[in-house]
Amino acid sequence: MKLLEVNNLKKIYATRFGGNQVQALSNVSFSVEEGEYVAIMGESGSGKTTLLNILASLDKPTSGEVLLKGKNIVTIKESEITAFRRENLGFVFQDFNLLDTFSLKDNIFLPLVLSRKSYKEMKKRLDPIAERLGIKPILEKFPYEVSGGQKQRAAVARALITGPQLILADEPTGALDSKSTDQLLKLFSEINNDGQTILMVTHSTKAASHAERVLFIKDGEVFHQLYKGSMSNEEMFEKISNTLTVIATGGAKNE
Repeated sequence: MKLLEVNNLKKIYATRFGGNQVQALSNVSFSVEEGEYVAIMGESGSGKTTLLNILASLDKPTSGEVLLKGKNIVTIKESEITAFRRENLGFVFQDFNLLDTFSLKDNIFLPLVLSRKSYKEMKKRLDPIAERLGIKPILEKFPYEVSGGQKQRAAVARALITGPQLILADEPTGALDSKSTDQLLKLFSEINNDGQTILMVTHSTKAASHAERVLFIKDGEVFHQLYKGSMSNEEMFEKISNTLTVIATGGAKNE
């Protein structure tokens, strides 16, 4: 079943005085099935960050539509968009986006506090997630007291606690060392195996090789896609690397 449908997205930015226009997205269309794990890759300036911002309902396209379970998020009223985002989307960022004045537990609770859930309900949701992510012993610590990997696990817990339809991850391994990266990618695969849909924007070939499908964005369009199928992470890594080389050298699509 299709969870996310992106149809003919176009995004044009006007310069400050309106003299020039920059086309960030020209005609992007793709869909994501419920329970899929999809990575989006592309060179800097390819449009993938613009695409992610539109999918996150942080920006609106010039034209086109984004359907989440059949609901066009492009047309949601500004007064309702924050609540929609909180109830349907989970976010994992490169720089964690944790508040240093809050404990990890309070950071994780934040979206539920904003949704006015009871403490009993919040604790009931947190316990199994914290257990799963291995962060129970550090919940009372503050972000500046823990490692980057532990911060990112707390950020994943915050993304999961609302039971989102879709997790959007923006360069989630970008600020992590290799050991923490491996742990996070293993965690994403486990969460996906449990049925969570994940859409990840990344520069990392290693991170993308863990996804079931990789979409390559070039010049504001979907240039190509790779399906993992029965390939190992190592085989997928090589396929992705070859495709990125084709994109960088201006070759034809790597079928």
